[in-house]
Order: sequence, then C-alpha cells, then structure tokens
Amino acid sequence: MTPSIDQEARPEPSFPFLDFQDREALEDYKLHRRFDRMGRLIGDPKMKRLMDAHVMVVGLGGVGSYAAESIVRSGVGKVTIIDFDLICITNVNRQLHAMQGVIGKPKSEVLAERFRKINPRAEILPMRECYNQETSEKIFDLEPDFIIDAIDSVAWKCHLLHACLQKGVKAVSSSGAAGRLDPTQIRVADLADTRMDHLARSVRKIMRQKYGYSRDRKFGVPTVYSLEPATKPEDLIYDNGQGFRCVCPQGQNDFFTCDNRNLIMGTAGFVTGAFGFACSSVAIRELIAG
Repeated sequence: MTPSIDQEARPEPSFPFLDFQDREALEDYKLHRRFDRMGRLIGDPKMKRLMDAHVMVVGLGGVGSYAAESIVRSGVGKVTIIDFDLICITNVNRQLHAMQGVIGKPKSEVLAERFRKINPRAEILPMRECYNQETSEKIFDLEPDFIIDAIDSVAWKCHLLHACLQKGVKAVSSSGAAGRLDPTQIRVADLADTRMDHLARSVRKIMRQKYGYSRDRKFGVPTVYSLEPATKPEDLIYDNGQGFRCVCPQGQNDFFTCDNRNLIMGTAGFVTGAFGFACSSVAIRELIAG
C-alpha cells in the first residue's frame, strides 16, 4: 500500500524502537511525556535547550513561587530557588507553598520538595539565603543561564540587576504587584520604559545614582509591571486600630520585621501569580531563542 501524504510527512517518533520491557527506557519515555504539551508547542530542539538550561529564581513570594513552578513545569533541567525566609500564615493568599502543615518551614525547601515531584529528573537546588552584597558572588558562582528577580528589597534588587548586567547574565525583573486587582493590566517593558510603577521608578533612580546608568539609554532588563494604580491598604477590624502584628510561630527574621513596617499593602494571588507567569514567559522565550 502506498503511504498517504500525511504518513510520509510524519516525523520520526522520539522513541522509534522502544522496548516497553526495558524499565529504564520506559521511565525515560514517561519523563518525556511529562512535557509532551510543551514539546508540541516549541519542538524537540528547543525542548532540549530547556532541559539543558539553568534558571535561578531569587525571592519565593507571591511572584517568585509561581514563576519558579512554571519554570519547572516547562521542563527546565536545573532550577535554583533562593529565599531566606520561613513560610508565614499571611502568605497563604498568594504564595504557592503556603498551606496548613508547613507554616514556619523554609520556603525554598518546601518548594524544592514539591518541584522534585513535578520533575524527578530535574536538579532542584534550594538555597536558604538572602541575596545581598555579601552573598552575591556565592550565588553567581552557580552560573545560571537566566535569573528571575522577584526580590522585594529595592537595594538588593538593584544590586542583583546591576550584577546581572555586569556579568552578562540575562534576567527579568518583577516590579510592584501589590495593591492591584486586575492582571490584564500587566505589561513587560525595559526598566527604562515602565509607567505607573513606584517600585520601578525607585529602582531606576538607584541604578542611575549609585551605579552610573545613563538616563538616555535603556537598561536591557525586561521588567514586569502593571498599568493599574496601586490602592492603599484598608484597616482591618481584627487589628483593633493597632496596625499589623505578626502571629507566625517562628517570629521575626533577621532582614524584615513585619511589626516595624510603615505600610503593608494588600495583595491578590491572581495578580502576583500572573506577574510570576509573565516573568517565566520572558525567561522561557529567551532560553529557546538560542
């Protein structure tokens, strides 16, 4: 019988002579099928680039936790996740790892356990570290191909982005997701071109004043931001007019103290998550571009 045009055009299967009695070959096949839909979207050569890539996510809050998971679910072969903090009860509304039974545990370690179940073959490296001037070299020594910046601190965010630019490591930065309800207003632009975003404005100012970046040039850092104006937080009844008080069993950390913050913004998980997905989209598209 003469094969049809469709049969002639059909590409060779990834496992043309698979012996399903071979347990190792069967496990490889199953692993391949975990990312079947991503592979069908971008093709085998680009899928291999992802499996060979190393992505680092710095900051595992409402943005970073979702960014990291979508990176793992895209088939990236090595993922480093960095956060110094422990899971707090107030993280539940927007952070992927926050649920009953893990309050007080390190964010990076809880997420790492989850990610290894998503892709058992991936190398997942959790680091309970705070990115700052003292830890920067240690972190960059891991040689990531791409960094997702989901840091809250303006000073540390600027240091990380400057280090990425100096070292030639590609990155995407998440700007302010708090105080917003509409994920359809999220945009991606160079840091120099963002609008309606106080955090991005502060980052630009420090990058120019402290690190000498020109006002007349783009930064070369894609930034996820929102056109939606941020709303101020509401006072809540259980505060009794005394403001926010930390109730987490682990107490305060060495870097941020909830009780001493001047302002704690409200957040929506469907916005912070959308920020994270946008960051991972930038990373994946850059990695498969070659």
